[in-house]
Amino acid sequence: MLNQFASTGLHIEVKTSVLFHVGEFGVTNGMLTGIVGMIIFLAIFFYVGRKVKRGQSNRLVQIVQWAFEGMYGQIEQIIPDKKIARGIAPLALSIFFFVLISYWMSVLPGLDSIKWNDAPVLRSVTADLNFTFALAILSLIATQWYAIRQLGHIGNLKRYFRNPIKDPIGAFEGVLELIGEFSRYTALSLRLFGNAFAGEVLLVVMVVLTSYGALITLPVFIAFEMFIGVIQAYIFFILTVIFTYLAVQHHGDEHSDHSASPVPSGDEQK
Repeated sequence: MLNQFASTGLHIEVKTSVLFHVGEFGVTNGMLTGIVGMIIFLAIFFYVGRKVKRGQSNRLVQIVQWAFEGMYGQIEQIIPDKKIARGIAPLALSIFFFVLISYWMSVLPGLDSIKWNDAPVLRSVTADLNFTFALAILSLIATQWYAIRQLGHIGNLKRYFRNPIKDPIGAFEGVLELIGEFSRYTALSLRLFGNAFAGEVLLVVMVVLTSYGALITLPVFIAFEMFIGVIQAYIFFILTVIFTYLAVQHHGDEHSDHSASPVPSGDEQK
């Protein structure tokens, strides 16, 4: 089997390849695919939005509406505050649909067959760590923004920094919360990148292993990877919503209120 891989010249690169430069800025194949994915994303929603305004419907409009309404309903179930839910919905839903389209583009047959300077012209942007980290940072900034709006600057800082003398346990919890804030989004970005890159590698390896039989086996694995794309887009979407909901909660106030309130006696409970 090793000789088979060696004879095919199979070469897999983790990093994206620079296609051309604009001044000193290098444009990679991941960026180019991301631009194409964004154009597809905007075209679909402008089309669906225009159809909905005109009261027209077709299969695509129904599918997009079904997915949109279902995702928005889940946001309202997680975040009971309607104002916050409506505020985070545009970002969370955009992340879901754009990640889904970008992930699906990574499993299109022949995506890497078009070459420019021995590098594939198109490569999924979700298989680029720069994109997944940027998406995670965007989610982190949005989470902090809504936390500041809900709790205020001081209230948001109290989530991480507390007086270690008066409240040593709370101070320790704040340090853990600060570490967890970065580790959550790091894990989120690495999960998306790892699955997208592994999906690309899986399809290439299956083509090499099955040779002419790839016409039969490849559609099965493409369908599987498209399903994985739905799962990964949903995970990024739902965790962004959950992290935002956790950030706007009054952790410190709730902790102090519970500790200060006296335990009712048996007569009072009756």
